[in-house]
Amino acid sequence: MGERTQVEEVARACAAADGTDPLDEAAHMALADGTATVVTEPHGFALLHDGDLSLAVHPDHRGRGAGAGLLARVAHDGDLAAWSHGDHPAAARLAEQHGWDRVRDLWVMRRDAALDLPPLLVPGGVRVRAYVDSDAEAVVAVNAAAFAHHPEQGSMDLDNLARRMAEPWFDPAGLLVAEDATGVLGFHWTKQHDASLGEVYVVGVSPAAQGRGLGKVLTLAGLHHLHGLGVSEVLLYVEADNAPAVAVYSRLGFTHADADTHVQYRRR
Repeated sequence: MGERTQVEEVARACAAADGTDPLDEAAHMALADGTATVVTEPHGFALLHDGDLSLAVHPDHRGRGAGAGLLARVAHDGDLAAWSHGDHPAAARLAEQHGWDRVRDLWVMRRDAALDLPPLLVPGGVRVRAYVDSDAEAVVAVNAAAFAHHPEQGSMDLDNLARRMAEPWFDPAGLLVAEDATGVLGFHWTKQHDASLGEVYVVGVSPAAQGRGLGKVLTLAGLHHLHGLGVSEVLLYVEADNAPAVAVYSRLGFTHADADTHVQYRRR
C-alpha cells in the first residue's frame, strides 16, 4: 500500500468514527500534490506541510502508543503547529504528555437553511456580482490586506488561488465580488460540499472599505446564493476569540456546538 493510499484510508476510518476528518483542506491538497512530508506506522500517519502537523491513528488500533510513536518521529521538525479537528480528547492527552500547549480554537458555526434570511440590501454605488477571470489579482490583493495577520488565509497568492479553483467544487458563480467605481472592495467565496451542505468559505473586505457594512452584505449575498442551490445547512469557520465576527454570525442564525471546535497546539 502506498503512503497516500494509507493516509486516505486511515483518514476515512477516523472521519467515520469521530465525525470529523483528521485532515483539513490544505492537508488534503498537499497530500494530493505530493508537497507534504508523510510519516507512517502500520495503522497511522503524521503529515507535515507548511509548518502544520496532522496526526491520526486508525480507530481500531488506538491506545497502543502509535500516536506517541508518530509524534516522536516528527517532533524534531522545527516550529510545528498541530491540529486536532473536533477537539479529540486523545489529542489533548497526547499534547499534555509531550509538552504541547493549546494556543488556538477555531469554531465551526452552522445555520439551518430553513431559517428565513434577511433581505439583501446593497449600498448605493456598490455592485455585487459573480467572479470573472480578470478579478484574480484584485481578489488576491483584497485577501492579502483583509487577512494580513491570519496565519493561513493571508498567504494566498495567484498560484494558490488557481489551485483552489482547480478543485471539483469550484463554481465562479459562487465567488461573489463587491465593487464600486474604485474597484473591488471585497468578496465572499462560497463552497458547496454536496447537495445538502454549503459553506461560507472566505469573506474578505479591504481595510480601506471597512465600516460600510460590506461584510454583512457579502455574507448575506453568499447565503442567498447557497440557499438558492437548495442546501439544507451552511457552515463556516471562525476564530473563537473573534467576538465581533461571532456576534455577526450569531445574529444571522449561526450557532456553535462544543464538539464543532478545531484546536491548534504548539510545543512549549
